[in-house]
Amino acid sequence: MQIRTGFTLAFDTPGPTPMNLLLNVRPERRPDLVSPEVIRFDPPVAAHQHVDDFGNVCTRIVAPGGRITMSADFVVADSGAPDDLAPEARQIPVHDLPDEVMIFLLGSRYCDTDKLSQTAWNLFGSTPEGWARVQAIVDYAHNRLRFDYQMADATRSAHDGHGQQVGVCRDFAHLAITLCRCMNIPARYATGYLGDIGVPKDPAPMDFSAWFEVFLEGPQGPRWYTFDARHNTPRIGRIVMARGRDATDCALTTSFGPAWLARFEVHTDEVPEMPLAQAA
Repeated sequence: MQIRTGFTLAFDTPGPTPMNLLLNVRPERRPDLVSPEVIRFDPPVAAHQHVDDFGNVCTRIVAPGGRITMSADFVVADSGAPDDLAPEARQIPVHDLPDEVMIFLLGSRYCDTDKLSQTAWNLFGSTPEGWARVQAIVDYAHNRLRFDYQMADATRSAHDGHGQQVGVCRDFAHLAITLCRCMNIPARYATGYLGDIGVPKDPAPMDFSAWFEVFLEGPQGPRWYTFDARHNTPRIGRIVMARGRDATDCALTTSFGPAWLARFEVHTDEVPEMPLAQAA
């Protein structure tokens, strides 16, 4: 299948303002691009790209002051398969984990493991290790929080969300990640495009989405598996833009000075397949 996706974002700044953008798809998805993925800026500005420590494509600009609009519109190929299921996947003992995975066992800005460790062990200490334990955590986070766009809070941690019992997709992910880490299961945050493909159309405006991944030993060896505590069902057509410890590492836009959001539009839709030459 092919998915047409992209965004239009606009910000107002009082003067020249450096910005860091994580608005490209991850390098792993670049071979799937059917048409070029180009971020356009109005007014035009110089842009520099690099890959950060988590493998995300970062674009650095200086907004000149006034309104700046950034947009992209492209087509990406996708297998059309839902998220993988591996109920037999087992938990890997901490001492056997790869070195680069260990960071995803530690507490982070929004994943305050120190405050939820005892809660996690009380809730999940008797559940079977591995996939079943992760699914129990996802079920718990899914049922614990009530989704409400109007209750978005950029400062809400996993512990805060657990107490307030409300949040948006990032809060569901943060709570599940934190509980997994408390149970010695490496978990990382992911964000990107997730359209209403294979599910009823959501009447709310399209947004970027957040989910998470855990590191388990599956039938083909150790790997990262996708889980989604907000939707709690395998979904089709995830297009990852950023991965990291939590939303701090995956902020799609970061301004180093005042920047007021003036426009926010995201689109992600399945489209008829087209050959590469036609799409380009």
